[in-house]
Amino acid sequence: MAYVDAEITSQPDCWLQAAALADPSAEALPRPGERVAVIGCGTSWFIGMAYAGLRERAGHGETDAFQASEFPTGRHYDRIIAITRSGTTTEVLDLLAAVRGRTATTVIVGDPDSPAVGLADADVRLPFADERSVVQTRFATSALALLRAHLGENLTALAADAEVAVRAPLPVDPGLIEQATFLGRGWTIGLAQEAALKCREAATFWSEAYPAMDYRHGPVAIAGPGRMVWAFGEIPDGLAEEIACTGAAFVHSRTNGTHTVLGDWAAGRTPLDPMADLILAQRFAVALATSRGLDPDAPRNLTRSVVLA
Repeated sequence: MAYVDAEITSQPDCWLQAAALADPSAEALPRPGERVAVIGCGTSWFIGMAYAGLRERAGHGETDAFQASEFPTGRHYDRIIAITRSGTTTEVLDLLAAVRGRTATTVIVGDPDSPAVGLADADVRLPFADERSVVQTRFATSALALLRAHLGENLTALAADAEVAVRAPLPVDPGLIEQATFLGRGWTIGLAQEAALKCREAATFWSEAYPAMDYRHGPVAIAGPGRMVWAFGEIPDGLAEEIACTGAAFVHSRTNGTHTVLGDWAAGRTPLDPMADLILAQRFAVALATSRGLDPDAPRNLTRSVVLA
């Protein structure tokens, strides 16, 4: 078994451990009404996007997400949340150093001994979710589990969905797909971006992601037989039928009939939470790598942390 396989499978337990830290870490996490920026690189940025959408939807205050290298230093925020598995990423460390003493900062980190912990005003440590793999899976989703629990969401139900997702059959045979597009709306746009990144990282596979409403403004042109469109969460009316007409495989945990249904949702059970649906997408990416003769634990041109000279 690849390292990443074991790490993907461990996510239900990791999410519950992360959720248990929400109350003890409350002083380090955003208070209702604070204006918050979430920063990260790659996967961490996409998780920040998801949290920003959830926090605003919950009415807790304005929340933006930025790549660490593109943070607008001229804007005022009450708190900056940095998500970083290794705590060594150059752009994150540079930003934490630049705003030190001016803006309250909290780092959510996998390695408790990393330099990011020393640069931030507060930290939440998730060593149980740290990973041996280059490709991130459980750390990123555990960080989001922590933040969702802090917003008052039920993580017990979410972990139950995750248990289904680590065992359910994949909705599409990766060996039959030549291209994948992932779609989201609101907070799930970040999940769609992350799913597409997993396919590119693990399998060097042509994958894209778009807001579901914008998909029809051009990108739908590439849909066709042998290609897949995977949607997270709610989708616009008529989109499933439009994609079906192209001949592309359509994957969505809230559809039935002629469309692909994840797990046994066709039997009338409640659909997967989109974050649990992401687990299936992670598994798809790993299976895709294997089907292409690649080692998902040794992705091309990547290292566990990007440390720049």
